[in-house]
Amino acid sequence: MSKRPNPEMIDEDNPEWTDEQVRQAVRLDALPESLQLRLRGRPRAAVTKERITIRLSPDVLQAFRATGDGWQTRMDAALKDWLKSHSPA
Repeated sequence: MSKRPNPEMIDEDNPEWTDEQVRQAVRLDALPESLQLRLRGRPRAAVTKERITIRLSPDVLQAFRATGDGWQTRMDAALKDWLKSHSPA
């Protein structure tokens, strides 16, 4: 493989870096926070939930789904509330 750039592939608006530019380059995470790229989307949760498979009675599932969007979160809250007064063992 030739180290010489192909003249037909040279991009005038985006020329190849010189050796000096490569030496001066700084990692993005080393830049001040004001210059760092922001990731799109929702921030990562500090505590993540675990994905599982669970089989539920149709009437229980129907009742929670009928409450609209966020029914899984409400089901999680209901189970946490149950744990406050019951021992799972």
